[in-house]
Amino acid sequence: MSKESITVRQAGLEDLKELADIFDLYRIFYGQESDVEGAATFLFERMEHRESVIMIAEEQGRIAGFTQLYPVFSSISMKRSYILNDLYVREEYRKQGIARLLLEAARQYAKLARAKGLSLSTAVTNVQGQRLYEQSGYVRDEQFIHYDLTSLD
Repeated sequence: MSKESITVRQAGLEDLKELADIFDLYRIFYGQESDVEGAATFLFERMEHRESVIMIAEEQGRIAGFTQLYPVFSSISMKRSYILNDLYVREEYRKQGIARLLLEAARQYAKLARAKGLSLSTAVTNVQGQRLYEQSGYVRDEQFIHYDLTSLD
């Protein structure tokens, strides 16, 4: 495989079956139980309602990796921004520059959409990912502390 044999494009509904398979692998990577049917439903709903943008990297028609962007809005700047929520590359395609290609595709998409920017979060232990993000122009937030409310009872 060479970078020249990889194409990156926005996913469409015609990609749903294979996209659900790789999305399931992504969720398994993060400790979730396999649920390809649930993955397909989740992705279909995001696409159908235009609630996310999914970019895929392909080699000869096979999805090697994907990233998913969710739109958010800033009241202060009155602009759209995107959260790069998911980034995954199949194990056999790793260390070949595909994640970097997907990050660049996300950047280009946000630029074309006239977004304010892109943001992402990663685990403190994901040193390799942090290095890639910083090499791709992402800057670690040293100004704000982020909180999550996960118990909505």
